[in-house]
Amino acid sequence: MASGRPDAAQVEAERKLETRRRLREINEQILARTPESSPEPSLERVRQIMELLGDPQRSFPVIHLTGTNGKTTTTRVVERILREMGLSTGRFTSPHLHDLRERIAFNGNPIDAERFISTYDDVLPYVQIVDDRAVAEGDPRTTYFEMMVVLAYAAFADAPVDVAVVEVGLGGLWDATNVADGQVAVITPVSLDHTRLLGSTVEEITMEKRGIIKDDAIVIVGRQDPSVDELIAERAAEVAATARREDIDFEVVARDQAVGGQQLDVRGLAATYSELFVPLFGEHQAHNVATAIAAVEAFVGGGEQPLDIEMLRAGLAGVTSPGRLEIVRRSPTVLVDAAHNAAGVRALRDAMEDSFNFSKLVGVLAIFADKDAEDMLTTLEPVLDEVVITRNSSHRSTEPAVLGALAVDIFGEDRVSIEPDLADAIDRAAELADEGGVAGGVLATGSIVTAADVRALLGLRETDT
Repeated sequence: MASGRPDAAQVEAERKLETRRRLREINEQILARTPESSPEPSLERVRQIMELLGDPQRSFPVIHLTGTNGKTTTTRVVERILREMGLSTGRFTSPHLHDLRERIAFNGNPIDAERFISTYDDVLPYVQIVDDRAVAEGDPRTTYFEMMVVLAYAAFADAPVDVAVVEVGLGGLWDATNVADGQVAVITPVSLDHTRLLGSTVEEITMEKRGIIKDDAIVIVGRQDPSVDELIAERAAEVAATARREDIDFEVVARDQAVGGQQLDVRGLAATYSELFVPLFGEHQAHNVATAIAAVEAFVGGGEQPLDIEMLRAGLAGVTSPGRLEIVRRSPTVLVDAAHNAAGVRALRDAMEDSFNFSKLVGVLAIFADKDAEDMLTTLEPVLDEVVITRNSSHRSTEPAVLGALAVDIFGEDRVSIEPDLADAIDRAAELADEGGVAGGVLATGSIVTAADVRALLGLRETDT
């Protein structure tokens, strides 16, 4: 006789339905806040929320990373090595490719839906107190990015984690992540980007980024222009931090191509490590790996204790960096890369020349309107046989007709196609690449959103960690 009670399968289905509903609701609420492209230069809101929450960001050690290019990959490499050492890790990166929850990761996996929802429900009343106070005083509410930082720090403290590896969103000095004090600060190469917000010169941008260096920290400094090095050294001296610089204190000693990536010898702070395979392409990634190794050495032994070589090899072999010169399809080979500024595109161009040998390479390009598209196109012209101009899903994407006209000026009319729909652009590029024979390839780039959209079109909505 039926009891009238729902069976376990029905209960589970209803639970999953409610979880999806709540995730959509929370995503909409976060997205309704001031977007990342229009940050509010103040730490006051986040500081107030953190204080109301009991300063969760002070309950775990932090490795804090900034820079213009390479910081996301370096963050992921640092976290992967620490995880291989047996530490419980929290990782915060931005932006995400497909899902907000990618930004907050535990032991390499995005925060699960239930924990994300419960953390949001826990912190929201405190965020609302600060928002109400700000509005009453005529100030902005907590922004999208600030909200994500609050969620990350609260979730990391609740877990708890042994260490949090935290990438800034923008700059450093007034970036919301900077309410935490990193005992290790990492500064990857600094160049021009986000000039509207950070400054019009590399020196001005460095003044913002060096703000993550805190009292008595160890600073790991990737290869920089001399003027950048000088400003970083000045800040380190002000706060009694110890700076360790690439090419002086650590370096890439040797580098060889390998199937699926490259093999490195790296001189770290405490030892030289040989025969390190990493499944990443390009010389710039080798430097990111060297920087990450130095950061881990600084964290676990103050830079004085060598890492276990077998542990290090295992950790590096398991590194992933979705959307960073990532092969997402074969026949023809389709790569996506998130390069979105001049320095990033130069690194991409060099990596293509260094690591791949296509008989014909076709670019699929969608670039934001606030970027220097002319510089980016000019940089890529020598390595692309043809280009297909399109747009990505962001409202910031340059209109294809506008970007196409610029591409014609640089590539010539016979090398440029315009396909306003991204799916059509991928199909067209694949057709053109096939004309080059079995060794033809497609490179989709110009924006993180472009890389994410192409991944999704090809069925890769998850990011491997």
